[in-house]
Amino acid sequence: MTTRLRTDRLLLRGWREADLAPWAAMNADPEVRAYFPGVLTPEQSEASATCFQADLEGRGWGWWAVEVRDTGEFIGFAGLDPVDEGMPFTGVEAGWRLSRTAWGHGYATEAARAVLAHGFERLALPEILAVTAAGNLRSRAVMHRLGMTRDPAEDFDDPTVPAGPLRASVVYRLRAADHPRVLDRPPGPL
Repeated sequence: MTTRLRTDRLLLRGWREADLAPWAAMNADPEVRAYFPGVLTPEQSEASATCFQADLEGRGWGWWAVEVRDTGEFIGFAGLDPVDEGMPFTGVEAGWRLSRTAWGHGYATEAARAVLAHGFERLALPEILAVTAAGNLRSRAVMHRLGMTRDPAEDFDDPTVPAGPLRASVVYRLRAADHPRVLDRPPGPL
């Protein structure tokens, strides 16, 4: 069974067939993909959602679909994933991406807090990191709100991104010892 995470306003859950169209629309939006090398085709979006669901089923955590609890609206994803091979660091990365209609409501921070709590309190991770393009000030602001810190010595050029302004990347980290305990309920699926 795929673990689900709940916050006051959000549900982080497994992927559904109904998520594919809004996920594809999100990935076709140049503003949503402004800090990525390009937009995705519907086929690429579907393939990514299929991989995300397989990871959730296989290990119980990964990139969850995010929906607004009051409306059931799919608004994007948030989660944890091992850092890709070939990066100049290792560990588990937290991440999020939301549709433009979900921006400005605090959803990214709320979802990320749930993800961090799960990573530290359920998975016993010693540290979680987050990576973004240096110019992605929105995501960097979320990282700051989460209490993550950046060491400029870790800034790097992402080898998975073509040469250009999106290649310069930053790494933020949060150690378990610096994360406040937020989950008061016993371990187990929600």
